[in-house]
Amino acid sequence: MAIQCSGAVGGCGGTGAPEAHAAALPSDASPPARLMPLLAVACGSSVATVYFAQPLLVTLGERFALGAGLLGAIVTVTQLGYAVGLLTLVPLGDLLDTRRLVTGQLGLLALALLAAGLAPGVAALLGALAVVGLLAVVAQTMVAAAAALAPPARRGRAVGTVTGGIVTGILLARAAAGVLADLAGWRAVYLAAAGVIAILVLLLHRVLPRVRRGLPPGAPSAGVREASYGRLVASHGRPVASYGRLVTSTVTLFARHPLLRIRGALALLVFAAFSTLWSGMAQPLSSPPWSLSHTAIGAFGLAGAAGAVAAGVAGRWNDRGFAQRTTGVGLAVLALSWLPIALTRQSLWALAIGVVLLDFAVQAVHVTNQTLIHAVRPDAGSRIIGGYMVFYSAGSSLGALGSSLAYAAAGWPAVTALGASFSLAALILWATTRRTGMPGVVNLAGERPGPVGRVPSSRDSMPNGSMNKGSAPEDGPSGDGPSGDGTLPRGAA
Repeated sequence: MAIQCSGAVGGCGGTGAPEAHAAALPSDASPPARLMPLLAVACGSSVATVYFAQPLLVTLGERFALGAGLLGAIVTVTQLGYAVGLLTLVPLGDLLDTRRLVTGQLGLLALALLAAGLAPGVAALLGALAVVGLLAVVAQTMVAAAAALAPPARRGRAVGTVTGGIVTGILLARAAAGVLADLAGWRAVYLAAAGVIAILVLLLHRVLPRVRRGLPPGAPSAGVREASYGRLVASHGRPVASYGRLVTSTVTLFARHPLLRIRGALALLVFAAFSTLWSGMAQPLSSPPWSLSHTAIGAFGLAGAAGAVAAGVAGRWNDRGFAQRTTGVGLAVLALSWLPIALTRQSLWALAIGVVLLDFAVQAVHVTNQTLIHAVRPDAGSRIIGGYMVFYSAGSSLGALGSSLAYAAAGWPAVTALGASFSLAALILWATTRRTGMPGVVNLAGERPGPVGRVPSSRDSMPNGSMNKGSAPEDGPSGDGPSGDGTLPRGAA
């Protein structure tokens, strides 16, 4: 992994203040046709590793002697690792070469999956799964890369395509994990995933463009040297300060932009509801009256294929300016989905209908969120999406642990009540903030207030805190985004 540094500004280890410039495609250019589908496959494969355990929870609990109330810990430890990765690894997408960062993390993810598949005890398994979660955040780096490489007019569709791959990966993760576990045991699930990720490393290394960080537009490549990621983190020079400020600026961005906080809070509640269902489902389905196999439990993930459809549809609606309507409809459907889910012990068809509704709603809101937050500061896309996904990870952890405790205390009715509460809370939050005028949130009605927000130029603030002449402080009143020129894409907020 490397960061490009120019000797003209003092280099990576010098005393000068290196300026960071993210390479960008011209507004009318498009990435290679095969890139977005490959990114979708890679995103789906990497994020799927976080969900393999869900249909296997009962088996893992029996293998490692975990009680019903502790099964959620298997999912929670993975999500906690994911949260750490979002804060420490995803921001590097704004600083390091994208191709090396993505392929490097995927290579390490393959090794972590291998360790999980060979884990001799519960401590080794939980530790390996925490590392799997830490490295699976590479999916968010690829989402940010897709948004940055796509021209503005097609950004929503690009995000929708890649997010659709994530949804499909999550669905197939449950189904594939169930089939492999029945055929060859739970260890085969993680060993097979390690092989798939290794193949994707080779493919992405050939297809993903190099995005050089730290080179001003038009700067000659001569005299430019690369500093490794290890030097960036271990050195006591300017790069460490730059990395530290890069990570800290993620918190600053969310503190200064209400839109990011609102969409982050929605993500927390929506994915708490999502995880409540998927982390709690294995227990009632594996016990009487159903007593289903791993394959049958995992197959319910396929019932949520509507989520992949929702991702593409939501992306197109966002490009047309219907972000608020998409959010409102999605949250209403999410709340209603718990009515058929509550009938799981009486009818598997009712559960299937509820899964379809829930997955469609969750992904519609998720794609809308990511499209809007990236437009706040396109030059900080990796940090913004990483910060947003921390809310996602926190919600997923909360739902997983909450569903296990609720099921142990009062069975499936308590689980459905918990999921419905999260869903209604998200709907109320959206309705309340939609009608409240807030600094930095433009046009809460969801219509276009003006031209599409521009991508900050090299005169604006840099990730490492340095500024050119005439630039405003990072995210300051005269900077870009909602608190600066006041423009957002159609349907913002």
